[in-house]
This record gives sequence, C-alpha cells and structure tokens, in this order.
Amino acid sequence: MTARKVMGNNTEYLNSYKSKSIGFVGAGISNMPILRLFLEEGITVTLRDKKSIDSIKNYEELLEKGVTFRTGEDYLSDIYEDIIFLSPALRPDFPEFLSAKERGTLITTELEEFLKHCPCTTIGITGSDGKTTTSTLCAKLLEASGKKVYLGGNIGENLFVKLSEISKSDFAVIEISSFQLMKMSRQPTISIITNVSPNHLDWHTGMDEYVFAKKRILSPSQTRNVLNGDDETTLSFKGENSVLFGKSEKNDFRFDDEGIRFGGELLLKDEDILLPGIHNRANYSAAIAAVYPFITKEAIHSVAKSFGGVEHRIELVREKDGVTYYNSSIDSSPTRTAAALNSFKEKLIVIAGGYDKNIPLEPLGELFERKAKAVILMGNTGPKIEKILCDVKYSGTVIKATDMADAVKKASSLASEGDKVILSPAAASFDLYPNFMCRGKDFKEKVNEL
Repeated sequence: MTARKVMGNNTEYLNSYKSKSIGFVGAGISNMPILRLFLEEGITVTLRDKKSIDSIKNYEELLEKGVTFRTGEDYLSDIYEDIIFLSPALRPDFPEFLSAKERGTLITTELEEFLKHCPCTTIGITGSDGKTTTSTLCAKLLEASGKKVYLGGNIGENLFVKLSEISKSDFAVIEISSFQLMKMSRQPTISIITNVSPNHLDWHTGMDEYVFAKKRILSPSQTRNVLNGDDETTLSFKGENSVLFGKSEKNDFRFDDEGIRFGGELLLKDEDILLPGIHNRANYSAAIAAVYPFITKEAIHSVAKSFGGVEHRIELVREKDGVTYYNSSIDSSPTRTAAALNSFKEKLIVIAGGYDKNIPLEPLGELFERKAKAVILMGNTGPKIEKILCDVKYSGTVIKATDMADAVKKASSLASEGDKVILSPAAASFDLYPNFMCRGKDFKEKVNEL
C-alpha cells in the first residue's frame, strides 16, 4: 500500500495539481465538485463528455470560468492532459485511455486521489449486496462513539473536496463499487467485503473480472480486512489480517437467533435491533467487526435501537386501505430481492423487472413461488422473469405493467386488506431511470398518489 501523507486542515494537497493540466471525463457527481474546486484554485481544466455541450448543467457559467469542453462523439480524441479523472462508470481499458497512459497521462479517479492524500483512517466497503447499509452502520457506530466521520464514495459526499477539513484523528467511510475498484491501485486502511455473487456482468467481461475487482480492495498491509466467512468466494481471500463474520461457528463475529456475538460474548441482542431481516444481521456483524477497536458497546446498542435503515432499502412508504407499501428499489439483483422478501414472514405482492445486467435470473423462480403471492412485471427483464415463472409453474398471479404508474395501480387493485406490496426489481434501473434512487422516488410518488 502506498504511504499516505499526513496533512491536517489545509489545502497543501492541491499544490500537486496546480502545475498540471487536468481533464475530467464525465460531467457527473463524482467529477464536478472537484472540477469546481480546481477552477477556484486557478487550475487549467478540460471537461470531456459524450453528451452535447448544451446538455451539461451550467455549461455557460463553466465556459465563462475558463473550462475547455470536448463533447460529442469525439470527446476522447487527442487526450493531452497531464491528469485525467474518470467517472466511475467508464472502463479504464478504453483504447484512448491506454494510449494516453503510454504518452504519460495519469489516469485516475476521485477515490484514488482521495486515498493518496487522506491523512485519516479509511474504511472501504464493497460487495454485491449490503454495501450501503454496512457503510452507513460503520459511520453511525463511529459517530455514536464520538468520532468525526466523513461518509462518501457511492453514497454521501465527494470526499476529495473535503480533504482540507479532514484531520488524522477522523475516519472516512467509503462505499466502493466494482467499477471504482477496477481503477484503483490504493487500498483503504480497513476493508469489508460483504459477499460476492453475480452482478454487473453487462459491464465486466465476466464473473472472473468481477471477482478480481472486488479483491482489489484488499492489501496485506491493511490493519484488518473483514470478510464474509459464509461466502466461499470471500473466504478464499482470507489472509493473516482477516476477520470473519457470518452465521457459522467458525466466524469471529457471528449472528444467530439470539443476536450478534464476538467470541463467546453476546454483543447485541436480536430483540434490540430495529432493522429487520437476517441479511441486516450480517450487515451489522460486518460493520461491528470493522470498527470494533474504535467504538463503545453503548454505541452498538444505541445505533441498533434507533437506526431504521436507509432510503430505498425495504423502506416503508405508507399504509392505505390496510395495504402496506415498501420501496426496495436498491434491489438490483436476485440476491438482493431474496434478502428483501425473506425479511417478511408472509407472501408479498412484488413489483419486479428492469434493466438487464446479464446476470442469472433463474433463482427468482423458486423465490417468487415461496415468497410472492403475485408478481407484477415491468422493464427489460420482465419477459425473462415471466418465462422463468412459467417454467417453474408458478402458482401465483403474474401481471404485466407498462411503467411504474401502471405497476402501482395494478398492485393496488390486486391487494386486499393486510397485504404488503414491495418494489423489489431484481434488476438495475437504466432501462427507465437514471439510477435506482430515481426509480424509488417515482414508486413512492405513485404510491402516495393512490
């Protein structure tokens, strides 16, 4: 692992960029705060984006401030900058990036540069499922123990622009996707891999590359890395500095019907955990394992009793006419949907379907037979799921919907008093929405309009 420079509360880290020409590829939330910071510091900036210039927010203001634009189909031509910041969604092996790298351009990202300069303990969380909840729990446990915490990466704030505020005694909690890991050569002080199952195979070249990306979060020099001991893939990553969590007896931090244990000690009673679902017991175990040296037992109990979850994850929307509606738009894979549905004792009315990530959907057949009294299908994967349900002779009701408004209307018409309706797509959102947050927001709006 590359040694980090201890800086304190100043902007010294910006000096290494002031003599360079900087390019940003992608006008998204990862790049734009840094671009604006660099403009304030008088740094030469180019913004490259495949979209047309007039579709970029506040482009006229940026032009006035001296930003050079390269947009449209040729946005990657003639890369001349000293440093290029890539947005998370871009693969690092585009021919244009490889050629620029050969010419001496540094190809980097927000998180790579943050880890290069960050003076404090960093905790990185990745995995196929549970990243956001586990990241949030890490942050809340530390905060409840009196620590100053910065939460970023896939969630929270842009961490690079916060570097001037961060001191050595603080903590940075970072949710990291496989996309981001493919472009990172530095690792956090502490890492967590929640689990590994097929995901994002539309972006990765295959499962081998996806697993390789997840493993990149690990380093032999880390203080500790926290691994799911019940997951064969993550268990295969085990090293001398590994700490295991899970349900089986072999794990250092484990959960059972009574609660969460460390060794023989019951740290947290199950009845004291507000957040529902066995998958959230795993998330708690992972988070506690990562931050255990820095937190108090009082913090563990206070967070467990007060934290009800994060938005779009089995989020209670409302109850109307005796029917309860839940938003779990984050469920972008069959494993996430399984975790959500298994959190309930009864069968649910499930709204599913979305963007096709080329991951296996067959497990949904058995799952929906067991946990869904009806399935309302929409999006690109709707027909695939319908065929799977037909193949397993699904005994419930299957209904097709054209969009979210139609799906919510049909779910409401189908539901009786006491029923529960959940949006749990088992797919990404990109066929109809920019991201899962927009999808979840649309679902909540349609439910509240009933």
